[in-house]
Amino acid sequence: MPRIKLAFPEKALAQLSIPIRITDINYGNHVGNDSFVSLLHEARMQWLQHHGFNELAIDGVGLIMSELAIEFKSESFYGDQLDIAIACGEVTRVSFELFYRISTKRKEGDVLIAIAKTGMISYDYSAKKVSPLPASLMAILS
Repeated sequence: MPRIKLAFPEKALAQLSIPIRITDINYGNHVGNDSFVSLLHEARMQWLQHHGFNELAIDGVGLIMSELAIEFKSESFYGDQLDIAIACGEVTRVSFELFYRISTKRKEGDVLIAIAKTGMISYDYSAKKVSPLPASLMAILS
């Protein structure tokens, strides 16, 4: 079976740090795949809040995640402090890609944990339809 291969873009938009909580750990004693979805969500929310937005309030529109891919590289454990870089990929009139490079520091140096990508769609929740990306969002994606 071919593996997913994601390439993190050269220019990062943001660098965030999120600690691993005990609730992120699964029965294999490492971060569960379901927890990675929450960690990406938290990173995206922190990035948006830094710019005065949230996923439901970006100049009259919100965001919906249309796709998700995660390429796992190494395990992450309780006590890890994850460094998450966010970068923008392809942008269309109504959507954009966000890439995430997740790493941590250990005795042996930096350890790449995962690379992920989410497809985000601009959505007008009141009209229940896809909407063009606001100029304010386009400005922080470049």
